Amino acid sequence: MLKVEQLTKFYATPQGRLHAVKRISFEVPQGAFFTLLGPSGCGKTTTLRSIAGLERPRAGTITVDGTVVYSSAQGVFVAPNKRNFGMVFQSYAIWPHMNVFENAAFPLEVGSRRLTRQAIRDKVMRVLHTVGLDELAEREATGLSGGQQQRLALARALVMEPRLLLLDEPLSNLDAKLREDTRVELRELVKRLGITTVYVTHDQLEALTMSDAVAVMKDGLIVQEASPVDIYRQPKERFVASFIGLATFIDGRVSQAAGADGLGVVDTPCGALRCVVPVGAANGAAATIVLRPEDLTLASPDASPATQNILSGKVIAASFIGEGIEYHAALTGGVTARFKLHAAQAFEQGAAVRLQIPPASCRALIA
Repeated sequence: MLKVEQLTKFYATPQGRLHAVKRISFEVPQGAFFTLLGPSGCGKTTTLRSIAGLERPRAGTITVDGTVVYSSAQGVFVAPNKRNFGMVFQSYAIWPHMNVFENAAFPLEVGSRRLTRQAIRDKVMRVLHTVGLDELAEREATGLSGGQQQRLALARALVMEPRLLLLDEPLSNLDAKLREDTRVELRELVKRLGITTVYVTHDQLEALTMSDAVAVMKDGLIVQEASPVDIYRQPKERFVASFIGLATFIDGRVSQAAGADGLGVVDTPCGALRCVVPVGAANGAAATIVLRPEDLTLASPDASPATQNILSGKVIAASFIGEGIEYHAALTGGVTARFKLHAAQAFEQGAAVRLQIPPASCRALIA
């Protein structure tokens, strides 16, 4: 549905060219929820604005439903108001002097298509019903809660029946509980309507819980694109592993290449660890082990470090997090690891612990 090819955007500065986006390419199938994820300044919003037509790229091609809306090679640049895309900004951009109905109706009243007042009312009330605001149609927009304003901004984008929905960090102004509720509502709504959606966020939880596919960006590049599960469980580089979720990193060297089961051995300061080793990684190659806190469990007293992945250390900090306790442990070898346990399994600071991790959950990254 959406195809972005070799998209490039740079700005001229006194120090030279500042590349915001560097020849990135990706595709979004019809009806998919696709997220651009990364830290501030990585190029995700510039990419979204280029798709919307609010930025003019320097090179590349953007195609929607087989129609080219931008091409540097062909000299094509379709104006934003001609692309029929819906966009919701971080600020919502709600008109304070208009009520809910008037805000949602505004795109229809200023658009190129001339509709009767009844047709406009029918369309607006239908979309307000979809987002759960039909009973508030006459309320002043400034009287809405943050979550209701977010839904109003979404209604205004949907009323034009866009072929592509673009969302630029639309939940960032909501409090934590409201963000959690709205994540579920927003994904359910766009999936029910079948609208192809491109979402921009720096929030890893939003990306993991809402997306069909995630593209992690860094310094204007897409460093990994995959499903949320694969992004989290199978990161391809340390940046992705550290940006998505919590992780402990242990540096070492491959001492046994991957076998038929994909498992090999990496020698580390914490001991030899059997883990998933990338195909082609040779003995002696530098490697970084990635451990997720939820994968570390308490080792049984009879577990042998010689045959199982056992990490020994002492608890240096503990934090109650509601559903359990998150610990920091100083491991033998000078590595600090994070792990989580049920609140019933409490350790005092300074307590000795033996942790175990299944080889299939222990992943090696090759530099």
